[in-house]
Amino acid sequence: MAQGEVLEFEEYVRTRQDALLRSARRLVPDPIDAQDLLQTALVRTYGRWEGIADKRLADAYLRRVMINTRTEWWRARKLEEVPTEQLPDASVDDATEQHANRALLMDIMKVLAPKQRSVVVLRHWEQMSTEETAAALGMSAGTVKSTLHRALARLREELESRASAEHDELGARAPEREERERCAA
Repeated sequence: MAQGEVLEFEEYVRTRQDALLRSARRLVPDPIDAQDLLQTALVRTYGRWEGIADKRLADAYLRRVMINTRTEWWRARKLEEVPTEQLPDASVDDATEQHANRALLMDIMKVLAPKQRSVVVLRHWEQMSTEETAAALGMSAGTVKSTLHRALARLREELESRASAEHDELGARAPEREERERCAA
């Protein structure tokens, strides 16, 4: 690669790395994995930088590389997870409601298949149009719409399921609390 191309790539990474890392964080829930994903995508893109004719499309190209890389990782993973009836509570470091909601959403996003997750991230977080999402993922606009519809329905279902489980748990604790209060009086 020519020295000018190298400098151009370095400048691109310097100016866009925060936004690209946010995209990676939305694709994989673990912050360390997100950094690894972005780094891998940058290495892959560096080797093809000269081939990107319109550098204004570099973000879209890099997001596609991240999605493909994440999909490769997902396919290559070993099934070490053990399904359980009860999902663990999402841990939240920050007490604000916004951070709690974001943590819950990131946790719930784990129920989606990689293709569904990619469509949701590009359409709602990256605010890409249906056509842009279709082009980035190499699918038709109709497939994007139907995949998004199924993904959002699955997310709603998971939210309702968790809310119901939490309500049931709180309802089961109420008689115990009343008994303790009577005994204390």
